Amino acid sequence: MATINIERIERDITAISQFGFNEDDRGVYRQGFSAADMEARTWLRDQFEALGMAHKIDGAGNVIGRYGPEDKPAIIIASHIDSVPAGGIFDGVLGVIAGLEVVRTMQDNGIVPDFPIEVIATAEEEGRFGGMLGAQALTGQLTLDWLERAADERGNRLVDAMSAVGLDYHKALHAYRRPETIKAFLELHVEQGPVLDAEKTTIGIVEGISGVFKWNCRLIGKADHAGTAPMDMRADALMGMVDFAHEIPRIIEEEGTERSRITIGHVECKPGFPHTVPGEVDFTIVGRDLDEEVMRVLSNSCRRVLSSIARRHKLKFEYEEMSWLSPAYCDRDLMNLIESKTKDLGYSYRIMPSGAGHDVQFFCGHTKAAMFFVPSVGGVSHAPDEWTHWSDCQRGTQLLYECATELACD
Repeated sequence: MATINIERIERDITAISQFGFNEDDRGVYRQGFSAADMEARTWLRDQFEALGMAHKIDGAGNVIGRYGPEDKPAIIIASHIDSVPAGGIFDGVLGVIAGLEVVRTMQDNGIVPDFPIEVIATAEEEGRFGGMLGAQALTGQLTLDWLERAADERGNRLVDAMSAVGLDYHKALHAYRRPETIKAFLELHVEQGPVLDAEKTTIGIVEGISGVFKWNCRLIGKADHAGTAPMDMRADALMGMVDFAHEIPRIIEEEGTERSRITIGHVECKPGFPHTVPGEVDFTIVGRDLDEEVMRVLSNSCRRVLSSIARRHKLKFEYEEMSWLSPAYCDRDLMNLIESKTKDLGYSYRIMPSGAGHDVQFFCGHTKAAMFFVPSVGGVSHAPDEWTHWSDCQRGTQLLYECATELACD
């Protein structure tokens, strides 16, 4: 059996982690379409070039490397290389580097696939602008209206961010891949949760990906002197947001499921002066569940509760829905292939949902698509101390290689 080379994987993950690395907090700052993000994409194209792969960056910013014949549908191995602020080194990156290692291992063993392998680093997966741009573009789920309206929580427009790195946003609409050009889609990812690590299980075969909605919210009250404004006469916007935060567990208990999540991830208090009552608070709400109807119920409940709190605190409540990503379910045949190869390799495994959104969810329903996890130590992700043992990276990449060669070689 051909075996992958973990030393190359470690070398490449370490190399790409330097793009956007911050020495102070040891986190990675490689947000979509930042300078660090584009430098990492150039680095990846250099790796494709060194392997003799055809490669390009498409109109959405996806970096694509192809190994094998040009006239047949591809087995796509994809994930992302952008990061959240102060992120870790494995999130997304492992899946891309594992794809690169699949091609290297094929070449080491003289294997020319009957169906091409495409390794793709998708663009802007982390949702800085409210979606997963690269995967949406590849699967035809972009609109011109969304592209022109999309902005991050600080008001920076997607079209301006793309223009700043030399991309014409109109060309993102030309990145679409017709289903007949894709034979299968595979994504390897770190779990980003505690289950596999706690159980000492090697592989998590994903059955479905939670849907996600994201809101930009605003509570508007009245800025006032912190010393002279009586507590019962204030219109304190921050108190309104805090009240809502306390309501989240009740909303989930009454309206959600054990797979429901609601998170306030970003808060900006204005005017932000210690001696001034906050007159305005801008914040984000991100909700998740595997059932779209439950998502709608949670969304409606958040809106009702915030409206009620705003009236109670003499505030004005505004919100904008930045994105709504439906739940998706993986292809059963590919799940069976992953399960069979996992058993052949003697790895422990479990079938599980993904609470986090991933590129694969856009390919579900567009083509045969599947995903599997390797453990995250302590369940930590989106943080500088995110870690996955190299031995688990090795096992995950070996499994990916076995699945990819089964699909690519008649």
